[in-house]
Amino acid sequence: MTHKAGFVNIIGNPNVGKSTLMNALVGEKLSIITSKAQTTRHRILGIVNGEDYQIVFSDTPGIIKPAYELQDSMMDFVKSAFDDADVLIYMVEIGETELKNKAFFNKIINSKIPVILLLNKIDLSSQEQVQEKIEYWRKKVPSSFVYVISALERFNVETVFYKIIELLPDSPPFYPKDQLTDKPERFFVNETIREQILQQYKKEIPYAVEVETESFVEEENIIKIRSVIMVERETQKGIIIGHRGNAIKRVGTEARKSLQHFFDKKIFLDLYVKVNKNWRSNENQLKRFGYKN
Repeated sequence: MTHKAGFVNIIGNPNVGKSTLMNALVGEKLSIITSKAQTTRHRILGIVNGEDYQIVFSDTPGIIKPAYELQDSMMDFVKSAFDDADVLIYMVEIGETELKNKAFFNKIINSKIPVILLLNKIDLSSQEQVQEKIEYWRKKVPSSFVYVISALERFNVETVFYKIIELLPDSPPFYPKDQLTDKPERFFVNETIREQILQQYKKEIPYAVEVETESFVEEENIIKIRSVIMVERETQKGIIIGHRGNAIKRVGTEARKSLQHFFDKKIFLDLYVKVNKNWRSNENQLKRFGYKN
């Protein structure tokens, strides 16, 4: 029996549903999903194993024009996704007409590897609009396999999954067959807390935040976690904590619920807030948080 394996990398503009698709394909919540753009900052692998295949999915940050060092690093993750892909998934939504980076779009058009173009969020459109967009994208990216999906409703996701397996090259697995992702537990703790911050706070606050887990101690019946929420200014620290600590308590409560579901274990979560001035533009800090090598 032959074995197939490969890297299937998902790219697209911010907020088109890449993380929702990734989680649907992997069957686990590995990537942050919120209504805000630019929620994915890292390149996150999700590994799906079958008897005769291994698919290494990769969720990437939405493609933007970088405004500061952190966003430059996010776009470096997207560039790396072009370099090692065996199959490229280019995701768009109804109403979209182009990628926000012309150079990346030219790479897609001229790709030597298979490209699957997914037209997402079709549940928000009429049949006529959907048909128009299918024709538009077939002309725009003529070498691609075009599918309509709703990642949120999981419509047509299974069809895409089987097409991916068909396109994978023959190869032994890249990772152990029981491995789900390349990220450690602390990474998912950080992302879960950051997701709650994205949901609970408005405007610029969530984008100025980074989370670092200082302690992760797993005991038989409980996991004890201590994490620090980094902000760039004292004023942001006050907003994160809130009146009498109510805001940070709310973040902690919701994050703990999500973590208990993820780890299937009781969680004790201790959160505190610290100012780390201008960390988004500091190369050493970006290396510390895993955005640069």
